[in-house]
Amino acid sequence: MKFLTLIAGFGMVIALGALWMMSAASAADPAAPTHPRIVRPGETDAQPPSDAIVLFDGTDLSGWVHTNGQLPKWKIENGELVVAPNSGDIITRQAFGSCQLHIEWMTPHEEGEGQNVGNSGIKFQTHYEIQILESHDHATTPDGQAGSIYAQTPPLVNTARPPETWQSYDIIFIAPKRDARGNVVEPGRFTVLHNGVLIHHHAEILGKTGGNPPPRYVEHADRMPLLLQDHRHAVRFRNIWLREID
Repeated sequence: MKFLTLIAGFGMVIALGALWMMSAASAADPAAPTHPRIVRPGETDAQPPSDAIVLFDGTDLSGWVHTNGQLPKWKIENGELVVAPNSGDIITRQAFGSCQLHIEWMTPHEEGEGQNVGNSGIKFQTHYEIQILESHDHATTPDGQAGSIYAQTPPLVNTARPPETWQSYDIIFIAPKRDARGNVVEPGRFTVLHNGVLIHHHAEILGKTGGNPPPRYVEHADRMPLLLQDHRHAVRFRNIWLREID
């Protein structure tokens, strides 16, 4: 009987040792799956997730400056950020690389043609713009309408709402990757939902956006501020938050 008990105990030791070795091997294996970190979503779609950096919550502009370094002249009205026309673009004090951005915006009702109706934009790393424009019932160039990668790529569909109506962008920005000499080895990319509808899917950024083709990449830091554009129109913003993904 003692012999059988000894054998059973010896077997248990071997089994526990094997389990420990398997666990240690798994921990040492970089390919072994790990539990993702926990991020709590907002209680409503309008609230940011727990790891978001809130860039504008309707109360102040402490996280922003004008591109000249001065305090912003843009206004806050009823918890909404309003472009002060001809006062200049504003940028975040903090710099970012690849990120997820949520932003809500509204164009004013005004008369105009082409790019002269409700124009603004969001520039990632101050170089790569997703266009804001009144595109519900007025025409412009395909790669200049709301949701376009400005002057490069039109949106897959036009899902713009009328002026004086709140709209939303949910944007995944993947920053361009460079080698040690500063050459771009992987282009930047955008995935964009406009009012919940996919309008860009892993779309390649051809270089710095703007109206002077052909686009090309220019050297800049790996982390740069986010820019909101003053294009002489009183566009409104609210509920701006960002998640870093690099």
